[in-house]
Amino acid sequence: MSLFRALKKTCSVIKKSLFSRETTETVRMETTKINMSRVPLVNGGIDTAMLKAHKPRVMSKSGHSNVRIDKVDGIYLLYLQDLWTTVIDMKWRYKLTLFAATFVMTWFLFGVIYYAIAFLHGDLEINKFTPKREPCVKNVDSLTGAFLFSLESQTTIGYGFRFITEECPHAIFLLVAQLVITTLIEIFITGTFLAKIARPKKRAETIKFSHCAVITKHNGELCLVIRVANMRKSLLIQCQLSGKLLQTYETKEGERILLNQASVKFNVDSSSESPFLILPLTFYHILDESSPLRDLTPQNLKEKDFELVVLLNATVESTSAVCQSRTSYIPEEIHWGYEFVPVVSLSPNGKYVADFSQFEKIRRSTDSTFYSMDSEKQKLEEKYRQEDQRERELRTMLLQQSNV
Repeated sequence: MSLFRALKKTCSVIKKSLFSRETTETVRMETTKINMSRVPLVNGGIDTAMLKAHKPRVMSKSGHSNVRIDKVDGIYLLYLQDLWTTVIDMKWRYKLTLFAATFVMTWFLFGVIYYAIAFLHGDLEINKFTPKREPCVKNVDSLTGAFLFSLESQTTIGYGFRFITEECPHAIFLLVAQLVITTLIEIFITGTFLAKIARPKKRAETIKFSHCAVITKHNGELCLVIRVANMRKSLLIQCQLSGKLLQTYETKEGERILLNQASVKFNVDSSSESPFLILPLTFYHILDESSPLRDLTPQNLKEKDFELVVLLNATVESTSAVCQSRTSYIPEEIHWGYEFVPVVSLSPNGKYVADFSQFEKIRRSTDSTFYSMDSEKQKLEEKYRQEDQRERELRTMLLQQSNV
């Protein structure tokens, strides 16, 4: 009986363990279902782009640099040595604060010096004055009065109530020094204000790039295509658009360059001349053997890790200032087999109209030969690329072993 009870107890323990394990698995499955239901679906599947880790960008879509300068010895001294650029690059709130603080500090500093002169000369002891004795500064008998005299002198208000006398030559010298020093400070601050206002930075913000790029055929050539538009009626002279491909590169010696830069040339209608940017234009980069993007295929495009930075340099017609507008594209923003929707049309009254509601829209390419590309050729090219990559890695390992 005791043996039977022991076996029965053991079976009940095993049953409870199995039940708890099944319950745990059920809860896990339900939790998985709940979490999966919250994942957005695209074309009937999970959007892998949403699940990918956020890739860092060197350049934001708005053209601002995401590079942080860190651990530089004496960086504040470098900023002070180039004080003009430092003040111009300040944000407006800091610049206005510096502007107001400079005036208040100079008024107060020279006011304290005037008060010290009056104190040392004995001008504050009014009861000991004799009718023949003249103070250094008339009607300055407190720190507030000295501050007001400094303010009136620097701003050349000249109310006439407080004025300097011939009694103290050093006070006259201080007045001349104050006017010279504060005039130079005012010239510097006013110049930085004008230089900051006249910068073509805001003009560059009126140059619009398409949010995405497409790969399609143009004049029988496979091309990477982007669209650019000038949002103002004023023209941009000598426009030059270029690109820089940033990607990790490994040299034959085994050196790994994190952000290798390769030039990417863009043309307008297969021409490298300066475009006439009065209407939205389409820029093309031919994916030929000389292109750094020559190994792109529909299969490996989204798997690539690179960033294409696009730069547009131009001269503003109204001010003759040179401006630069920037943006960047990552593989997720490049669409294979698409083309831009036309935006320029002719109105009934004979005027050209640019419809910017169609500026960002793309559609499937109408070129049927674009989709009938030889798959066997692509497989062979991919195979050759993989073999070349393995040979390069083997050479790198052999070189490292020989160095050891």
